Amino acid sequence: MGAPTHVSASERPVPPRPDPPRLYRANVASPETSPTQTPNPLQPSAESSSLDGLVAAVRDHGGLRAKRSIAAVRRIVEASDPTTGPGDDGAVVEMSTGGSVVVCGEAMHPAFMASDPRAAGMSAVLANVNDLAAMGAVPRAIVNTVVAPTSVAAEALDGMAAAAELYDVAVVGGHLTEHDGEPALSAFAVGHADQVLSVSRARPGQHLVFVCCLEGHMRADFDFFSSISVRGSRLAADVRLPAQAARQELASAAKDVSMAGAIGSLAMLLEPARLGAEIDLGKLPVPTGVSLDRWLVCFPTFAFWLTTERPDQCVDLFRGAGLTAEVTGTITGSGLLMLRHGDDSRQVFDLANEPITGLW
Repeated sequence: MGAPTHVSASERPVPPRPDPPRLYRANVASPETSPTQTPNPLQPSAESSSLDGLVAAVRDHGGLRAKRSIAAVRRIVEASDPTTGPGDDGAVVEMSTGGSVVVCGEAMHPAFMASDPRAAGMSAVLANVNDLAAMGAVPRAIVNTVVAPTSVAAEALDGMAAAAELYDVAVVGGHLTEHDGEPALSAFAVGHADQVLSVSRARPGQHLVFVCCLEGHMRADFDFFSSISVRGSRLAADVRLPAQAARQELASAAKDVSMAGAIGSLAMLLEPARLGAEIDLGKLPVPTGVSLDRWLVCFPTFAFWLTTERPDQCVDLFRGAGLTAEVTGTITGSGLLMLRHGDDSRQVFDLANEPITGLW
């Protein structure tokens, strides 16, 4: 079947439309919060007032549990890729002229597409450019496949166009089938990387840097922290910073925080080599007004884990762009992913013995 491919686990603001969730349409107004650019102390809610509660919230998160189905890919795709995977956020094609082409794809949930097609279109672009960024790639183009009634397809394409302008990436083509049944939307992106960021390059002893945008608000109806309206066109430069970090050798591996949440996404980065880490929750950036238990399982517009041997320079790169970046832990060879606050710590995953995606 040739070289194996990767299967991802997985705006221009136009008031009064809501910022897009990942899966479900908004039914209530989005709450307002005060943006901040500094980390917050541990602030769990009453339902999760201890490390045990936080561990339970992470492990029971539906977005993380859904990643286990990715193991089905092993039936048709080889277990390893000579360059990166599988398991990274995109597939890598090395070019004879230098550098690499990175390709990725995302499918939107049909219920999301049916209830809020414009938001689904925007989310399709957002998810793809974040995946490219996690690979150290600059987004170049997006194509799509839309199967939907005429009006639904038009709204989805409008959302894609708005997000494409926001992220400064062109929608260059695709496929459209108009029909009256259940709608479907998938989008695929291509980017270029001078130096690929890959989970295969994560090593014990590397520092873990958490980079995020704390400007925005958490939706009341869905665990999506939206920075779209606040960050606006700056997101285009933001998603190109990981590629700069890769070129300057300030990072080796990366993973964008998506449906698995912050800790679940980190587990996916560590899983291939059965690595471990201890995350200091006192150093983890958290938006003002957002409880830690919810922040750990949400899907932010912009949040990444990076591994680095040059933590100070890596942090400075992102802070210089007005983003938040903190060194929150170090990779170990133990296979144990731990959360720590003060002198107290708890194990979240034993990656040497339990699968997250089950690809290895």
